[in-house]
Amino acid sequence: MGHPCLLFLLIVSCLGHEGLVKGALGFACNWGTRSSHPLPPDIVVKLIKDNGFNKVKLFEADPGALQALGNSGLQVMLGIPNEFLAPLSSTVRVAEEWVAKNVSYFVSNFGTDIRYVAVGNEPFLNAYNGSFLQTTFPAMQNVQAALIKAGLGRQVKVTVPLNADVYETENGLPSGGNFRPDIRDLMVNIIKFLSNNAAPLTINIYPFLSLNADPHFPKEYAFFNGNAAPVIDGSISYTNVLDANFDTLVSALEKNGFSNMPIIIGEVGWPTDGDPSANKANAQRFNQGLVERINRRQGTPKRPVPVDTYIFAIIDEDAKSIQPGSFERHWGVFNNDGTIKYSLNMGKGRSLVPAKGVRYLPKQWCVMSPQASLSDPNLPNSVAYACDHADCTSLTYGSSCSQLDAKSNVSYAFNAYFQTMNQSSSACKFSNLATVTTVDPSPPNQGNTRDGCRFAIMIDTSKRRRLARPPRTSSDSPRIAHISCCHGITLLLALFVLILKY
Repeated sequence: MGHPCLLFLLIVSCLGHEGLVKGALGFACNWGTRSSHPLPPDIVVKLIKDNGFNKVKLFEADPGALQALGNSGLQVMLGIPNEFLAPLSSTVRVAEEWVAKNVSYFVSNFGTDIRYVAVGNEPFLNAYNGSFLQTTFPAMQNVQAALIKAGLGRQVKVTVPLNADVYETENGLPSGGNFRPDIRDLMVNIIKFLSNNAAPLTINIYPFLSLNADPHFPKEYAFFNGNAAPVIDGSISYTNVLDANFDTLVSALEKNGFSNMPIIIGEVGWPTDGDPSANKANAQRFNQGLVERINRRQGTPKRPVPVDTYIFAIIDEDAKSIQPGSFERHWGVFNNDGTIKYSLNMGKGRSLVPAKGVRYLPKQWCVMSPQASLSDPNLPNSVAYACDHADCTSLTYGSSCSQLDAKSNVSYAFNAYFQTMNQSSSACKFSNLATVTTVDPSPPNQGNTRDGCRFAIMIDTSKRRRLARPPRTSSDSPRIAHISCCHGITLLLALFVLILKY
């Protein structure tokens, strides 16, 4: 027996989509740059290449990343954040300036192989309440026109990464797939535009989010080798949610006259921390299954042809917004310093290779002073300040450091801030509650060498290479702050519940 229709509707509403794309297939990954101490771009590019990836997606036009990708042999999908959609939709001139600065400049001066410009990121997400419905398509049209004017229309294609909630199913099965009624006309117009320009549709798929959102979701159905009862749709039996979601999109495309529309999976992966389901065992299981599918060149029941699939993500981002959840900073196959989280067999006897040439700050940590008391009235504000300015997500419920005792919780917060502030002596004061130590305070891993709580030492970014910068244009906007300053309350609640236990 298959799962009930309501269960599949839930699965579809929580996940993503996919299809065919021309060109050589291989491993592809997402490279996010929202880190307090980013790895040097040239080290990340080497990390990507050393591990067999030949395609990479950026979420924004980071000059260092684009320069390092020059003449690397890596094909690039370059993203445009949603906040740029309004100005880009207003006039072709703004789009021309953006293309000149972020595409033409790097293609011409550094040989960066930009193949796609991803306009927006899940702009039709229900949670955005229609904020980008009026600007996304005009922005796509203007960017396409700008690429053509720059002589890049054949080499660089426009696409738009979408979330799975742009479609639904009328019968609870993939065969019932169609686009959401409120955006159906818009979706058809966008897909027709992409088709006319020989460009693909890009879909983000997240089985983890389905499992995370519903305690009744069948866990085995999130993976590729599980034992969950399949979803039966006519003659097709779906044994994993990625295939079922993808084919729901294929059905939506077929119903609207686009049976052969190429599709890219723009994001798919599994986080390793920040939630009970976000752990290294689950991430290894999911990504190993994904890698094996890619190596087998396996498609879905309705689209047997393999597609480009961008693993999310290559490295962690400790300064990414955690509005969706604390797990948002832990999607990387590698830690933010390029060290390996878990083993993966990449095929043909290849294993993961860590980043090379990474420089670290000295081996010292900031911890709660042995003389300090948990009852000190300055302690709550000190921890609050530390976690508002650094990443404490590993302390949250069910995370890798959630079993620390009270003083170790405080020490973790203090050290996170100390490292983020480049180990400045003034960053380990906290009203005389803290002290610097050269003894690693990380607890024993209890036999598991990869799943333990780490009191990390930060990357040394003091001697970063100076990069050539593209000329400024009138459309330049201030860079968005990478550090999220609004997560302190959530983290503190979790942290002090733990402290009060002891």
